[in-house]
Amino acid sequence: MDFTGKTIWITGASSGIGEGLALAFARAGARLVLSGRRAEALAEVAGRCQAQTLLLPFEATDLAILPEVVAEAEAKTGGIDILVNNAGISQRSLALDTDFDVYRRIMEVDFFAPLRLTQLALPAMVRRGSGAIVNNASVAGKVGSPLRTAYCAAKHAMVGWSDSLRSEIRQYGVSVHVVTPGFVATGIAANALKGDGSVNGPSDDPVNAGIGIDEAAMQILDALASDTPEIPVGRPGAPEMQLLDLMRADPRQLFEVMANMAPKVAR
Repeated sequence: MDFTGKTIWITGASSGIGEGLALAFARAGARLVLSGRRAEALAEVAGRCQAQTLLLPFEATDLAILPEVVAEAEAKTGGIDILVNNAGISQRSLALDTDFDVYRRIMEVDFFAPLRLTQLALPAMVRRGSGAIVNNASVAGKVGSPLRTAYCAAKHAMVGWSDSLRSEIRQYGVSVHVVTPGFVATGIAANALKGDGSVNGPSDDPVNAGIGIDEAAMQILDALASDTPEIPVGRPGAPEMQLLDLMRADPRQLFEVMANMAPKVAR
């Protein structure tokens, strides 16, 4: 896959992996559409990209405005070649302590919002007979991790939906790629929701010691260039990356590892 001259739409582009992808795709010669909630942060990223860039700030879960947003993106660019569904939010709370509204919020942001955006952007790709959908899931989309029941549910849904979608639309020349990052040093832990819906805030979460966003972005671009369907991203050999192999090799052992990681709380 060559990115030169391609129009690439990235959601959640104002920080984290989205920011890294914007810079990496710009260096690869792509044109960019950058979306997120924070217009000023998007503008700052765009200023460092040195590429033709369209800024389309919007709230991902405002599903009613998405048809208008997609129409604007296609009209102003002439068509989207690659849609990167990157916006998301995580969780740090035990299931027994998590309000139902937190489950609903995380499913809306991490699953229903990218699903709806893809529904609206996909028909134009099918008509052209080319395009790619890139869905940023997580190792948590393959493994059930404690403190993340909502996040794991949303990311498992994204992986399953992506795999099924891939099987249906390959015949039209459109590919689907699932990214499964492990630990990447972003604000994902600080911005995660606690059980009552409040923000987790700064902490010593192990994700903070992960690879940088530039390294993560290059791993993704290298895999996309070779048309890889599922793209693990992280430090080679890191414990969280080994979980992907353990899930296939010994599910029972994986379940024991996860149970031992769960906080022990007297009830």
